[in-house]
Formats: sequence, C-alpha cells, structure tokens
Amino acid sequence: MSFKVKNNIHWVGKIDWELRKFHGDEYSTHKGSSYNSYLIKEEKTVLIDTVWGPYAKEFVDNLRQEIDLNKIDYIISSHAENDHSGGLPELMQHIPDVPVYCTGNGVKSLKGIYNQDWNFHVVKTGDKLSLGDKELIFVEAPMLHWPDSMFTYLTGDEILFSNDGFGQHYASEHMFNDRVDQAELYAECIKYYANILTPFSPMVIRKIKEVLGFNLPLDMICTSHGVIWRDNPAQIVHKYLEWADSYQENQITILYDTMWENTRVMAEQIAEGIIREDDAVTVKLFNLAKTDKNDVITEIFKSKAILLGSSTVNNGILVAVAGLIEEVKGMKFKNKKAGAFGSYGWSGESVKILSERLVDCGFEVVDKGLRVNWAPNDESKKECREYGRNFVQSV
Repeated sequence: MSFKVKNNIHWVGKIDWELRKFHGDEYSTHKGSSYNSYLIKEEKTVLIDTVWGPYAKEFVDNLRQEIDLNKIDYIISSHAENDHSGGLPELMQHIPDVPVYCTGNGVKSLKGIYNQDWNFHVVKTGDKLSLGDKELIFVEAPMLHWPDSMFTYLTGDEILFSNDGFGQHYASEHMFNDRVDQAELYAECIKYYANILTPFSPMVIRKIKEVLGFNLPLDMICTSHGVIWRDNPAQIVHKYLEWADSYQENQITILYDTMWENTRVMAEQIAEGIIREDDAVTVKLFNLAKTDKNDVITEIFKSKAILLGSSTVNNGILVAVAGLIEEVKGMKFKNKKAGAFGSYGWSGESVKILSERLVDCGFEVVDKGLRVNWAPNDESKKECREYGRNFVQSV
C-alpha cells in the first residue's frame, strides 16, 4: 500500500492493525499503529525512515513497486529506534552506498543496534540538503524522545516530518487527521503524550518554541506513527504546549488493589465523599490489578490529584500498586497532589509506604492517609466518606 501525501511525496509505510503491545510489553496499543515512511521524488529522491523490523522484507518489496531502489539518492533516519529503522538492514543490502543522514547520536545508535557502518552523514540543526528546487532543513530534537531524534522540514511543500513528535499509535485506512474519528484520535494522542513524552515536557516546550521561532510556514505534519496532520496541523502543536505545561483537568483518580475487597470498599466510599462535597469534579476509580497500566497513566496525567490504595501484605503493598509506582516515578509528573489509603489485618504498613513512595514520585502528599482495620463497618465507611470530603477540599 502507498498513497500520495502531497505533490511528489508518497507514504510508503506499514499499517499494523494487529499490534496490541509496543516497546516490548510496556505500551498498550488498543487501536493498532502504523510505521510511517515517506518517499520524496524531486530532482533528488529521498526516503524518510523505514518500518519496524518484522515488516522489513514486505517494506522493501512494496518500495520496489514505487521506485527502482537504485534511484534513491538519500535516506533520512530521523530516529534509530527499531520501529523506525528496522527496515534499514534489508534495504541497505540492495543499496549499500546510499548516504544515510542522521544526527551524531543517530550514528551511534544505528551502529549499536545493527552493527553496521553505512555511509553516514551527520547533520545538525539548520543544516540543509538540496533536492533541486526544494530543500530539506534538519532540526535536532534530542530527548523527544531519544537523544538521536530529529525533525526534517521540506521547503516548498511546507511539511514538517516530525518523527515521534505529534504522533499516536492508531491504525486507520484513512491516514489523515480530518478523515478519522476525532474522539479516538484525541484519546490516542493524549495517551501517547502522557506515556511517552511526559518526562521530557520541559524539552518539548523549548523545542516547539525554537521551531516556531524559525517562522516556517506549515501545511502538514507528517508523523512516524498514526495520522498525518493536514487539517489545521497547528492544533496538535498547541495541544503539546498545553500538555507539556504541568497539565491537569478537574479530575481526581482513585487507584487501588485489594485482597478481600476491603480496600475496594474504602475506595468507593472515599469517591462518594468527594462527589458529595464537590459534584463538579470528575472522579474515576481503577483496580490496578485489572486495568491497563498505560490507560491508568493517562488518567493520572489528566488529574489534579490521585488517591492510591493498597491492602497490607507481608508488611508491604500489593504488587500491582508497586509496579504502578515504579512506572509513575519515571513520568516525573509535576504539580499534582496525592493521598494514600488501605485496609489491614494486624500490621498496617501500606499507607505509610504509599505516602513515602508518592513523595518519591514528585507528588505533594496532603495528609497522613487513611487506614481501616479489617472490613469497613458503618463507622469506618463514614470515616472514608469524610476523608474524601476533606481531600477534595485540600486540592
């Protein structure tokens, strides 16, 4: 499959309808994904990125239907991660001398991943590559989201090839933003930002402001995953600026795991107390042992505060909660408040442990938390509701 993006630019990538896990098992892709590769045919012919390794042979076979491989003058490798560069080893067997343009860190990464010494050409921000009447302008984008990442801008057609920036894991037969379900698209965009780019938010803001400072006209943003932004492409840029700025909505998310349902009962009673005190706030509850972790991370990203609960087990906390804490710590969330709760039988350390871990994760813990001994009775349920009321007042 291929299609025209604009003028002499064609999409030659792969739509992966079956993908459900990405980065190993680290990222859930409920809607599949795509690996976007672009072929530019001007006086010079350029290929921008390839596809994930399992589809390398299929990619090269399909590319042959579009062009004689020997007519490719340049290859741009925007990012060395396997989902972008996985087709390179297969392709370079056929055209081993074609120059590969990438950042200095890109050379290190590609050599490290594939143990190949291709015809590398290192580029930096502001460097240009002439295609005839048009030029490619390179913009380094380190840590968005690898040290080697870069953007490429095509003059004349006014297209920014943004690599992982502004993308989403979303498979569609309609590869333009104005052709897909807007609610689905937004949900996948914010999930992608929350789970992949949140730790690098300060760099996102700086890089976007730098690129905007170039005053380059923008007609399209061609991403490496998901749809191409052709209808008001600036909309996703503005969303990134909003999301990168300690984003939060009027939402409190309650996260827990439970052994014998007692901590679940606490969570539900706390939620009731929050809603009774402030029915304008959105409250969401998730059992961490039964909920996709990336969906949970997205809800935390949207929240102004979270409550984290666990039963006490072996003087500690339940594994699903501990795993989420490890994930959340790496996200480096800013400007969010938190509290802890949990049930116990005889020792009851979980709330203290959760409070300490939440501080380690960068949350402002607003109180000492709430513990309930054994199964909640009418009195302790009332205590949970009161805790919810007090918590929402404090955030």
